[in-house]
Amino acid sequence: MLLSIRNVTKAYPGQPPERAVLRDVSMELGAGETLALTGESGSGKSTLLHLAGALDHFDRGEILLDDQPYSDLGDAGRARLRRGQIAVVFQQFNLVASLTVAQNISFHARLSAQHDTNWTEALTDRLGLRDLLDRYPEQLSGGQQQRVAIARALAPRPRLLLADEPTGNLDEAASEAVMSLMLDLVADSGTALFLVTHSEQIAGRLHRRLHLRGGTLQ
Repeated sequence: MLLSIRNVTKAYPGQPPERAVLRDVSMELGAGETLALTGESGSGKSTLLHLAGALDHFDRGEILLDDQPYSDLGDAGRARLRRGQIAVVFQQFNLVASLTVAQNISFHARLSAQHDTNWTEALTDRLGLRDLLDRYPEQLSGGQQQRVAIARALAPRPRLLLADEPTGNLDEAASEAVMSLMLDLVADSGTALFLVTHSEQIAGRLHRRLHLRGGTLQ
């Protein structure tokens, strides 16, 4: 099993245990598998995704990637995990404004010493970015920016891709195009996908789905 989340509880400062945002949550995700997480706003979906990405700390339980417990990792170890094994696509794109499209795409791969020119060029072509490489994020549409964000996330060939409402800021046509490309690329690369979404249509395209309600999985 690639990702294992075991009886994880997470409360924010001032929250009593019975109101914790996540309570004894357990789930697993296999290599190459795609999983959608749905739930109402405020149900803890993004919190769970951030914990899976080693972006935040949990209070109780354990999270493991390839049998490596997160609780055994210090800040440097968690940073290495995020650079080399885990990638995240956010709703707000989070591109570096001062870098060109080409520089944004290769940014994380170069940081983790996993830059592969052939793979990066293949991503660029598949995502229709070849004619945009010299542009800056502010010169792109929302759909174009999200395609750049997906290319950047997949460039290091991560084992696990986390996506938090990746089409939430796009219109229906752009959303469909971006999702189709992302699912095709994930399948081609063997990357596991853990995706948070409000869309039943998008959730239905993934291998499995889970629903989070009131801090617990349904």
